[in-house]
Amino acid sequence: MQDASGTTAQNPPNDGLSKIATLIFSAAAGLSVANVYYAQPLLDAMASDFGISPASIGLVITSTQVGYGLGLIFIVPLGDLVDRRRLIIGQGILSVIALVAVSAARSEAVLFPSMAAMGLFAVVVQVLVAFAATLAAPADRGRAVGMVTSGVVIGILTARFVAGLLADFSGWRAVYLTSAILTAAMVGLLMRVLPRNLPPDSADSYAAALRSIPVLFLRDRVLLIRGLLASLIFATFSTFWTTLVLPLSAAPFSYSHTQIGLFGLVGLAGAIAATVAGRLADHGLGEWTTGLSLALLLASWALIAALPWSIPLLLVGVILLDLAVQAVHVANQSIIFDRHPEARSRLVGGYMVFYSVGSAIGAIAATMTYAHAGWRGVSMLGATFSATGLLVWAVTRHVPISRGR
Repeated sequence: MQDASGTTAQNPPNDGLSKIATLIFSAAAGLSVANVYYAQPLLDAMASDFGISPASIGLVITSTQVGYGLGLIFIVPLGDLVDRRRLIIGQGILSVIALVAVSAARSEAVLFPSMAAMGLFAVVVQVLVAFAATLAAPADRGRAVGMVTSGVVIGILTARFVAGLLADFSGWRAVYLTSAILTAAMVGLLMRVLPRNLPPDSADSYAAALRSIPVLFLRDRVLLIRGLLASLIFATFSTFWTTLVLPLSAAPFSYSHTQIGLFGLVGLAGAIAATVAGRLADHGLGEWTTGLSLALLLASWALIAALPWSIPLLLVGVILLDLAVQAVHVANQSIIFDRHPEARSRLVGGYMVFYSVGSAIGAIAATMTYAHAGWRGVSMLGATFSATGLLVWAVTRHVPISRGR
């Protein structure tokens, strides 16, 4: 089999992925991605501890995201070229070292590089997703991807709450030290369940693999469409979660950070959507799952816009938003993984770049919109992103998603 760049693929035999192994993959993915989000409720405490001004403490988040972005581009593609077991275990061990360094940091010169390193190695979550897709039997691939993605959802949405809770009892350093201990335990578990001696999926050189990523997305319309949908749904997701703290922390609500963090737990419904969407994709319903979920995403903003008057309606809107975003996300991945089996790690790395760009656009646009137009403006912005995604799907849904294109 040849990939989009014209190189020959080497696809290992596939014996399927057991339910227990899938659950372990899911837990490892959730634990890894949580490291990227722990800092958000801890910035005040970290600023006070290091004597960093509020204007500069945002570099903690920036350095983590920069590291994560570099990892998507330079580490995730290695999953197609080397033994994934060694790559995952290596990233896990290096993550433990970075987490310990963050928890022990006593100066900015140690803190910021350690946060960047933590973000860099957190991309193991994407290697795990691609590996799960490779190991799963073709008929169960969507289910496996959905299950691992549900772990990612849980990790993202519980990270802020868990970090705030631990910090209240033991300080912010305990958050990263606890994560280091859990990560070390997870590495030990993965060493027992990850298959050994599987050949790489591709014989490409590292440089050729990096060059092939934009080629894959530019030559394959389905990949480009799915990447664009990823940008739009995560712009919507980021629009909501970036600005939610602003109205809830102000009068008349004046909620604490712990109370606001509980809203993230409501969004755990997205974990259910991830699993269901994966199973629907296995039955050839990925396209319609995408369309219905995008319509649901647009409808969620009518309820989210009720925030000034009704918290219950907001909560229903949160559930719908997270259900829709995760359903589209899993459908996207299930579809793209079937396009080029020999390049799944490169596909997930390139796809997640679209995700990151969308998230960044949503965060920047949402905070600016809130400053000028309040929550109503944010709701209009989120609805606009959602409507654009639905329009893109409606216009392009007849593009065949099978390999025969």
